[in-house]
Amino acid sequence: MQKGLRMPSRRDLLQTLIALGPMAVMATPAMRSVASTLAASPIPPGAAASDEDFWTTVQQAFAVDRTIVNLNNGGVSPSPRTVQDTLRRLTEQANQMPAYELWRRQEPQVETVREGLASMFGVDTEEIAITRNASESLETLQLGLPLRSGDEVVTTTQDYPRMLTTWDQRARRDGIVVRKVRFDVPVRDVRTIVAAIEAALTPKTKVIHVSHVVFLTGQIMPVREICRLARERGIWCIVDGAHSFAHFPFRQQDLECDFFGTSLHKWLTGPIGTGMLYVKKERIPDVWPLMAAPKESDGNIRKFEEIGTHSAAVHNALGEALAFNRALGLERKATRFRYLHRLWTDRLKRHEAARFLTDIDDDRNQCGLRLVHIEGTDPVKLSGWLLDKRRIFTVAIVHDEFKGLRVAPNVYTTPDEIERFADAMEEVVQGKVSEVKA
Repeated sequence: MQKGLRMPSRRDLLQTLIALGPMAVMATPAMRSVASTLAASPIPPGAAASDEDFWTTVQQAFAVDRTIVNLNNGGVSPSPRTVQDTLRRLTEQANQMPAYELWRRQEPQVETVREGLASMFGVDTEEIAITRNASESLETLQLGLPLRSGDEVVTTTQDYPRMLTTWDQRARRDGIVVRKVRFDVPVRDVRTIVAAIEAALTPKTKVIHVSHVVFLTGQIMPVREICRLARERGIWCIVDGAHSFAHFPFRQQDLECDFFGTSLHKWLTGPIGTGMLYVKKERIPDVWPLMAAPKESDGNIRKFEEIGTHSAAVHNALGEALAFNRALGLERKATRFRYLHRLWTDRLKRHEAARFLTDIDDDRNQCGLRLVHIEGTDPVKLSGWLLDKRRIFTVAIVHDEFKGLRVAPNVYTTPDEIERFADAMEEVVQGKVSEVKA
């Protein structure tokens, strides 16, 4: 036993089992091993980052295809077994007597999930709506805020295409003006981003729309400073948190935002088709829901959940994802992500042809997402070669301003898989793979 560490007590284990909820009583020995491992690990997050005995047990919580290395966890991530088991169980229960099971039993249970999400984000339960993804959450705000012809919205050229498309549609429909700010990558000083956004503001600016983590590069944006900038001028600020929630530790107070939308099937590892919308309580009446709600719901966060009949099993299974993340710890996740990335970036940065479009030297600028470009290669061809020849799944990024390969591991990713990726990328950077050339 490492010096200075104590053996876990039965009380420690019990507390972790309680945190894990139904996950702890799963019949599989692997899942009980996860609970025991989490309870038995008083090691600080930084020291735990390379503790492969610990992470091997965590990896057993996932049923994934190990014949392929999945480095595209930024799009949609696999869920732990407990999430999938709960989703199947609740779906089967609902199918036995749908009208009764859905509306009398399962729908009311969503309030427990709402409480869990609010607790993780550090806000009031009455400020959290459960949606189907970040796009639904954000479009609720984009289409629901009262804007008129001539009003201006400031966003960036690196925000998510669907969100930019939504603003462009409002411009066509309502005559608003959309200003898209550019900034260089990699970002070394986030103050340049704040300055660029501030320079784009005019007396007609009504909304600032900004990503917390840029989906293209993994850049962590200076959201608090931007939100303060907006508040000082009476401007609404929408924060796209699709790639930040449950990715690394933060709460609403760290952002000081009034609006926040995210997907829960990414870094929280919830069921596919789950999202969250945060609206500060006093702002709820300002936003029209996507689907009609009665006037008496004007100030009720649940008006944003009026979407008609849908599966309650999907959002109720989020309880298991929340329990898993609470037990694992967001700080421990974040340090693991950065450790896994260093395994391959330390190898590639020795090569001049490898250009990082994420600031890999400053942890404040990034966490689980990286963007790298090998000079002289076509990212689309490179991504295809990695998948076809090396069974490694990545994302090719081709943007008007830059291009590269996006890399996003998760807590189930092994160092061996990262080294396998690094081996392949070193072949490419050394010019040994002709079929990826631009």
